This record gives sequence, C-alpha cells and structure tokens, in this order.
Amino acid sequence: MSKQLQFIFNPSELGAGTRGASLGPEAVRCAAREQQSTLFADHPVLTLAHRNDLLDRPTPYAYAKRIDGVLQVFETVKNHVKETIDSGKFPLIIAGDHGSAGGTMAGLKLAFPGKRLGVLWIDAHADIHSPYTTPSGNIHGMPIATALGIDQSDLQKNNLDLTTMQYWNQLKSHSLKPTDLIYIGVRDVEQEEIHAMQQLNLRNYTVKELRERGLNLCLQEIKEKLSNCDIVYVSFDVDSMDPSETSYGTGTPVPNGLSFAEANEILCQMSQMKQLACLEMVEINPCLDNEKNKMAEQTFTLLDSVVKSLKESWNN
Repeated sequence: MSKQLQFIFNPSELGAGTRGASLGPEAVRCAAREQQSTLFADHPVLTLAHRNDLLDRPTPYAYAKRIDGVLQVFETVKNHVKETIDSGKFPLIIAGDHGSAGGTMAGLKLAFPGKRLGVLWIDAHADIHSPYTTPSGNIHGMPIATALGIDQSDLQKNNLDLTTMQYWNQLKSHSLKPTDLIYIGVRDVEQEEIHAMQQLNLRNYTVKELRERGLNLCLQEIKEKLSNCDIVYVSFDVDSMDPSETSYGTGTPVPNGLSFAEANEILCQMSQMKQLACLEMVEINPCLDNEKNKMAEQTFTLLDSVVKSLKESWNN
C-alpha cells in the first residue's frame, strides 16, 4: 500500500443521536497540541465539507434522520477517499459519527474496482439496522447495512415514505460481502440486528472471547481470514472501549468493553497488514466527556501508535 499518510477530518454528525461528535476531530488535534506532538504538522490534514447545518431544523425523515444530508456526506467522503488513494496516499480518517463510514467503504470500492474488500468493525454496536428496522432513525446505526446493500425488509416495522426509500437505495453501495466482515467487541444489539448477524453468519469476537482464548490467537485468526481479501479497512469506534477505563466521551457508551491496552494492540497489529488500505476512528464526543478531553487524548495516543506501526510496516 501507499507510503504517505493523509489525515482526513470528517466532522459530520448527521447520523448521531447526540450532539458534539463533529468536534471530535479537532478535539484529537487539541490533544496532540497538549502533548506537543507534531503529528498533524508532519502530515497533510484535509477537513471535509459537511451538512451539520441540517441539525438546526427538523428532519422530515423519521426513520432515516437527515438522510438527504447524509447522502451528500457519503458522496464527499467517497470521492475524497478515492482521490487520496489515487494520489498515492493512505487515508487515515478521524470522523464525527460512524454513519459516514458507509461512504468510506464506497470510496474504497471506487478506488479499487473489482477488488475484494475485507472489513474489521471494532464497535460496541453492529450498525446493521436499516430504515425499515431502526428504533431510532439514527443513521450511525446503519453503515454496515449500506455497505452490504441490505434492507432486512422481512423484519420491517417502519413504514417508509417514497423519498426515504429512494435516498436509502442511493446509500447502498454493495461494496462488502458478509463473508468478508468481522466484528470485534459488539455487545449492544437489538433483535433485528441479532437476526441479521445470524442470518448472514457474521463473526463477532466478543471481549469475553478475546480474553478467554487470548487476544493474539484471535487476532491471528482475524488476519488470516482477512488476508484472503485484496484490501482491508479497519473501522474503530471509541465506544468499543470500556467507558469506566477510558471515558464516557462518546455518544453511546456501553460497559464491559475493550481495555485501552487491548484496543491499542488490535489497532497496531492490524496496521501491520499489507492489505490495509484505510483506517478510521470515530465517535469522539468532547461535549459528553466527563473528564475534560480524555477520550480525545486516549484516541490521539492510539492514533500515534497506529502511525508508528504503519511506518514500521512500510519500512520493512
């Protein structure tokens, strides 16, 4: 893969149910400055346009809130991911909410046409709802469904208007196959998501399994499976970590998550994969942080480790 880094700050929070994730990328930059790090001076930083102005008014789309703006964000992310890769750089994304990760996967498909995409989704949530099944209407719970191109219409509980259906169909990229998706840390799911995970035979390495079987053994299995793919995308939601150890500075914290050390080891080992084409960190929300800017500080420490691991891999 490429030998140059390109940081992409995506401040969109249209898909979240709480406000403040748009401040996450800059909060991470503030954490870097507090540590007197030159990481963001040493590598280019691209800040994407967003449509957070739509948060200032009601949305007519109850089961896919602000989907009109999310579609624009998807297009922006998709195009910039492709342009970054086409320019020979590695996209390292820090985003607001996790919903726009669907645009990241669409961008990888566009940048590598005909290539097989593998995804490691590190998250407390499966993010596999659709507008037909969502209990909240928040699109940050749907990016995996957009990449897989699924509706779960057999479990439909929401009656959608025609415009929502049209927008939803435009979001679906069909960039990912179920066999090439692996979860780590998922532990907060609704019944419709459990059904989808079982129906599609999706693999979830729980925190309990990682500890009982050993983190290194599980990571070896994950890397072996993803090595069958041409390119790999790692998507890291900070709510995968245990808030009692890290911070509550994220939109939907869930107890009994990964330790900071486990998250660091996972990200560093995955950064060594030769197929790695993109890595993303999401859902840092300083407005919800009960310990000042701790979540952003933790994220920056992880980010710094990832960059060192990437460079080590590229130099070998």
